[in-house]
This record gives sequence, structure tokens and C-alpha cells, in this order.
Amino acid sequence: MRFSAAITAERILPGRLAVMAKPLLDRVDAVLFSADERSQAGRVSLVAFTIRIVSAVIAFVSQVLLARWMGSFEYGIFVLVWVTMVIVGNLSCFGFHTSIIRYIPEYTARKDLDSLRGVLLASRLVAIVASSAVAGLGIAGVWFLSDVVENYYVVPFYLGFVCLPMIALSDALQGISRANAWALSALSPIYLIRPVLILAFMGAALAAGYPADAKTAIIAAIAATYLTTIGQLVAVTSWMEHKATRGPRRYHFREWLSVSLPIFLVESFFFLLTNADVLMVGRFMAPHDVAIYFAAVKTLALVHFVYFAVKAGVAQRYAALANDPDHSRLAAFARETVSWTFWPSLLLAVVVLVIGRFMLSLFGAEFVEGYPLLYVLLAGVVARAAVGPAESLLTMSGNQNVCAAVYGGALTFNITLNVVLIPLYGLWGAAMATALAMILEAGALAFTVWKRHGILMLALVPARNQGREV
Repeated sequence: MRFSAAITAERILPGRLAVMAKPLLDRVDAVLFSADERSQAGRVSLVAFTIRIVSAVIAFVSQVLLARWMGSFEYGIFVLVWVTMVIVGNLSCFGFHTSIIRYIPEYTARKDLDSLRGVLLASRLVAIVASSAVAGLGIAGVWFLSDVVENYYVVPFYLGFVCLPMIALSDALQGISRANAWALSALSPIYLIRPVLILAFMGAALAAGYPADAKTAIIAAIAATYLTTIGQLVAVTSWMEHKATRGPRRYHFREWLSVSLPIFLVESFFFLLTNADVLMVGRFMAPHDVAIYFAAVKTLALVHFVYFAVKAGVAQRYAALANDPDHSRLAAFARETVSWTFWPSLLLAVVVLVIGRFMLSLFGAEFVEGYPLLYVLLAGVVARAAVGPAESLLTMSGNQNVCAAVYGGALTFNITLNVVLIPLYGLWGAAMATALAMILEAGALAFTVWKRHGILMLALVPARNQGREV
């Protein structure tokens, strides 16, 4: 007999309390044990949520230690280089790491194993080849601009580009795992294993007498990324070969590119929108200011991971429901995912404001000056959470072009505000630009989902006339 939370409660709780708890526990049982696709999406989101909690703790502790080991100046250099590499590595997949979430379930359902084998190989090759080419161009660009770039950035950026192909391949492997609802395989290498290894390698390097600077930290990140990604590649390849079996491959590059390139634009705009403030602070201000701002942003990770956890769990389900003749099912599930995103994010935003000053003090006394920025930044984060994973719904339902346009507009707005406000108001300008861009993005996404699907993905607004055919 399988475990049941409701049955267990009846046995150990007083009768009235057990009756009161039964509706909630029945929902827990449905999420944990039901075999339907909705429950599977809930389980994936729950696993993703748990991993992101643990990962937020690991990331925060590791960043605190790195900041204390290196000091704000060297830490700021490392932050700018590493954030740049993560963004460029993700973009070097050219959208295949997300479009494959759509194609693997489709080819599996049609039993088209030839196309399945083809898209699996193509997604990994695109990631490796494209990112290697981008890395080569990046190294050449740093060399060409070395006379105008601050000299303390030159060697760290050279080292960072060495890491780029493995970052891109890891993102492609994450997409394959998400398409198969393998939440642990999708999230643990990037969010758990890699940051722990970076910290371990950095600690070992310092113990061996190497300098506590950005170059040492980036070398530690290179070693951790290569080790993690190679292990991830071996595991995912083995599992997919068992699922797809060996045989001929069929390639549909024209179709794949037509879907992946708009997704590439969406992902590009999203990643740049999410990180443009850090990059722009690095452009206009000193590494010390980058460190202060990034510490404030990392403190917000506790709130951000709710959105990313839900997004990781629902993309596959959105793709399936987008083709369901009963459009009301997509509407109901979309509204449900808004609740999954908004209320936990709002609660955690309050928690961050309460403990934020203490959290920043862990980085070092000078980092506390970033605390007031949290009030501004959290306004944008909560606004984004209020529309749930709306861009995933648009992307998985074939509306990736309009989604790209929304993100492109929000990114342009964000960069323009950063260029204007940072020289005038410093870090406050970056925070205001980011928050306003997030609010604009959230409103545009909610409006677009309503126009395309008739679904009101907006927290605190009653759902009426949901799921109309469009």
C-alpha cells in the first residue's frame, strides 16, 4: 500500500483536526502520487522549488565566502566576468535548449524515434560548435580592445571564454532533462553541484597558496564547470540512448531553426533584461560598485527562485495543453501557475526585507549600503511574479515571435533607463531602471496572453471569461 498523507493524518491527529486538514492533505496526495500530467507538472515544480531553495542557500553562502576571500574589488571583477559568461553561454545555444522541450514530447508521442535522435544530437552539437565559435570571437575581441579595456579585466575575460562551451552544453543538457521531466538532472548540476565545486576548488587554491583574486576564482569556475558538464553529458546521453535506442537520425533543421531562433531572441532578451543592470553598472562604475549591486541582487535570489522553479515545472505541460481542443484546461492551469508563483514570492519578498540588512552584512560591512536598493528591486520582482510564467505559455503555444517582441521592447527600455539614470543616480539609477523594466515586462506579457489566448494571467484579479477560443 502506498503512503498517503491524508490516511496518515487520520491515524495520528485528533478527529476534528484530521477532518479540517483532509482537503489540504488530499491535494498533497494528488501532487505527490497521482499519475496525471497536471500532478507531474506539480511534482516537477515542487522538486525544482526544493532545489532552488537549497541552491539559493548554496549560492548565497558561496558568494559571501568569495566576497570575503577576495574583497569587493576583485569580487566585482569576478562577478562581471562570470555573469557575462553565463549569459553568453546560454545564448550560444541559439534557442535549441528551450525548443527541445517542445520537440522531445512531440516526437515521443508520435513514436518518431528517427527525428527524436536527430534533435537530440543537433541540440548538443549546436551548443558546442556555436559556443566555441563565440568563445573564439570573444577572445579575439578582448585582444583587439585590450588597449581600451581596463587592464584588470583582460586576463579574467580571456579565462572566462575558455569556460563558455561547457556552460552552453550544460544548458542544452538541462533542456533535454526538462523535456523528460527529469527535474534533478535538469537543475542539480547547474544549481547545486557546480557552485559547490567552485567554492571547493577556490578554497583548495587558497589553501595551496594561490592569490585570492578574480583570476583564481575564474580558474576554479572553469574546473568546476568542465567537471560538472562532462558528468551531466555522460548521464543524460546514457538515459536518452536507452529511451530512443540506436538507429538512424532524421533532421528537420529548417523547422527547428524557425522555432528556435525566435526562442533565441526571447531568451536573449530575457537574460539581458535580467542581468543588464549588473552589466551596465560594470560599464559605468568601478568593480567595488558592481560587487555592492550584485550582492543586493543575490539577496533577491530567495524570491527569484519561486518564479524559476514554477517555470521549470510547467513548460512541458503548457506545450501539451496548447494543443488540447478543450482550451479551458489551459486557462485553468495557467491561472493556477500564477498562484504558484505570486503568493510564495510575495511572502519571501517580505522575509528578504526583514533580514536583508543582516544578509548583506555577511558579505562585509561595506555591502550593507546596498540594503535600501532591495525595496526598489523587489517591486519589480513581485510585479514579474504577479503574471506567473507567462512567457513560457507564449513560447510553448507557438507565440514565441510576439514574446520576443515584448522582451525586446522591455530590454530597450531597461538599457535606455540604465544609460540615463546610472550616471545621474549611481546604483539607485540601476535599481530604478530594472524595477520599471520588470513592471513594463509583466504588464506587456499579461496583455499579450490575454489577447492571444483570452487568459487573464494576473494575480489578485478575478478570472472571468477564461479560455476563449482565439
